[in-house]
Amino acid sequence: MRVLTWNLFHGRSVPSAGHALAGEFAARIASWDWDVALLQEVPPWWPPLLARSAAAHKRTALTSRNALLPLRRALAVRCPDLIKSNGGGANAILSRPAIAEHRVLRLRTWPERRVAQLAKLADGTIVVNFHASARVPLAEEELERLWDRALAWAGDGPLVLGGDLNLRTPHRPGVGIVHVAQRDVDHIFARRLAPLRAAAVLDRRAALPTGSVELSDHPPLLVELSR
Repeated sequence: MRVLTWNLFHGRSVPSAGHALAGEFAARIASWDWDVALLQEVPPWWPPLLARSAAAHKRTALTSRNALLPLRRALAVRCPDLIKSNGGGANAILSRPAIAEHRVLRLRTWPERRVAQLAKLADGTIVVNFHASARVPLAEEELERLWDRALAWAGDGPLVLGGDLNLRTPHRPGVGIVHVAQRDVDHIFARRLAPLRAAAVLDRRAALPTGSVELSDHPPLLVELSR
């Protein structure tokens, strides 16, 4: 089972491209070999495109700044680097295996709405996608509550939890959880699944008419797991 986590930076690039990059992000995600993709800071109207391009099932959870979304979308499509995160946000799980069940867990409403996604795959594996608050004490509290809920739902079965946790040394419960991938604040944990090799940081470069850019300010992180 290959698991990818990537914060999409609200569809922006480094350096700024000056225009929307939905096609470039979709093509890059579709090109990689993964089974489950845990995505954060996704423009809310992108998941259908990303799923179609990658031949994957999708589940979406809106996060923060989504009031008056049609207006935000119009501005974000025209000026993504000007409106930035105010274009609206979502988390998304893409899965090439079928998704049997999906839940959204709200962990905070203030100062920003924070939600986690919990999905059960057809084989019973639970996958969890989360983007935590930027302030460390808030992120730690959210992650603690998320672990409780995720472990309760997974029972004794395999579990994967990943995302942008906004923590460099996140807490993990002492119940056989393995820290299988890390790059700065992006992490993947697993239980009853072992990494086959070290996690890989994927190439996120995109060639534009104006030159090469890196999609997002976060690198994509991929790990291959086995039962």
